[in-house]
Amino acid sequence: MSGRPTLTQALWRDHALSRNVLLFGALAGTIGTIAVGWDHPGAWWLLLLFLPLLLITVIDLAQTHHSLRRNYPGSARLRWFFEWLRPFLRSYIVESDLDGRPFSHDERALVYARAKGDVSTHPFGTELDVYSEEYEWLAHSIAPTRNAERYTRVTVGTDQCSRPYQAARLNISAMSFGALSANAIEALNLGARIGGFYHDTGEGGLSPYHLKHGGDVVWEIGSGYFGCRDAKGDFHPEHFRERAGHDAVVMTEIKLSQGAKPGHGGLLPGAKVTAEIAKIRDVPEGEDCLSPAYHTAFSTPRGLLEFAARMRDLSGGKPVGIKLCVGYPHELFAVVKAMVETEILLDFIVIDGAEGGTGAAPTELSDRVGMPLREGLMLASNALVGTNLKGRVKLAASGKVNSGAAIAMNAALGADWCNAARPFMFSLGCVQSLRCHTDTCPTGIATQSLARQRGLVVPEKAERVARFQKATLDALHDIVVAAGLSTPDEFTPDSLRQRINASEMRSFDELYPFVAPGELLDGARDPRLAAWWRQADPESFARRA
Repeated sequence: MSGRPTLTQALWRDHALSRNVLLFGALAGTIGTIAVGWDHPGAWWLLLLFLPLLLITVIDLAQTHHSLRRNYPGSARLRWFFEWLRPFLRSYIVESDLDGRPFSHDERALVYARAKGDVSTHPFGTELDVYSEEYEWLAHSIAPTRNAERYTRVTVGTDQCSRPYQAARLNISAMSFGALSANAIEALNLGARIGGFYHDTGEGGLSPYHLKHGGDVVWEIGSGYFGCRDAKGDFHPEHFRERAGHDAVVMTEIKLSQGAKPGHGGLLPGAKVTAEIAKIRDVPEGEDCLSPAYHTAFSTPRGLLEFAARMRDLSGGKPVGIKLCVGYPHELFAVVKAMVETEILLDFIVIDGAEGGTGAAPTELSDRVGMPLREGLMLASNALVGTNLKGRVKLAASGKVNSGAAIAMNAALGADWCNAARPFMFSLGCVQSLRCHTDTCPTGIATQSLARQRGLVVPEKAERVARFQKATLDALHDIVVAAGLSTPDEFTPDSLRQRINASEMRSFDELYPFVAPGELLDGARDPRLAAWWRQADPESFARRA
């Protein structure tokens, strides 16, 4: 007579894998015990091996909160083991040289080679598909330059700045202490000192690790005003004056938004606010530390410029700029229009792209919010050129800059210099295991675990940081020479070419609008640029009707 099987019968029939594991374990344990004898010491080792597996299986079978473990006791745990192992093995076994996100194997290998001082040349020709729609290249000249200067620098500071700074063409982008370990911060700063370039603190405050080795520091001030705030979380001018006056601090940067998570604040739980973090950030120890999505020191473009001018005075005349990921174009244009009308100038603007990195961010913000670097960079360049401010107000690019070619391409679109974060992490030894948000970084970079940090030896890694930056600038110099130019400043949108399809290509000045000097003031030819300029209001970030 057929009928519904009992629960025991169903379990025995459907849980074949778990049943086989149990049977195999029991059989192996029994045979092994008989073979060696119950009185043999090896029998106890067999029991110690088998009994924990049996116990785990029984626990999984009895628990009620996870269906997969309940239906496949013991064996279901293999899924999580391989899930845990996946990111570590993927880049070594699964990915091709050109696969991998956010950085491919070849992109990482280039940084590793340059950081270690190894040969970074490539044999046998490019592996890229030069007829793919994704292919782009820089134009070269049949008359290469003979005496181009190798390590040119950028003077940052308008005539309203009394202590201008000579910036390198490649610097370390914003990464906070807390997101990165103390050893990582120290190695980056020592590398910056050795190589003669700057190190951005990130918005987590100016820590002793940023100052210990004397490398040039750009102090980033976010909406939490960490390191220069009062008890209510508002900007504290005297705290700022005291720390911005440090000799190592060469510029300050107001963070408006970040490419990887634009318009998003943050919360550091009180459990993670140690005495050290509390002292660096000017927050109470053991209490939740909020970084709001908005600034309280200003609310309009004019207010932003007045705040920047105040910071410049408080710092003793050092350059002050802003960093942002572009959202609505009219908002960026409003800041520039406010500079024209008030004659209060920023010393620099850093454009961060949506492809930029972060320790942790909501997936939706990282994937679907914010403008990519190139579009943002071109808008900012047009805004400055179109108001005759380009050259006085410097422009920098931040977002996936890992090679001399990337610096040159950004220069063609208006960038005076570039900042990079993740490539400098690679130079420290990062293996892109994607564990930054878990405090379990295997290389000791993105973790506060002292045991993991031990693997990062500061003097050795600092040399790698400096070597990577120097080798990348050497590669930039080679491109400048090949293009028949004297400095990266001479790259133009015509220097950069993009393939449209297998039989057609265009230069960037054919694909996108670029204004002539002063054109926005006189009326832009491109209707989109003209509309955004009309919508820009120096008294509000809202769109003007």
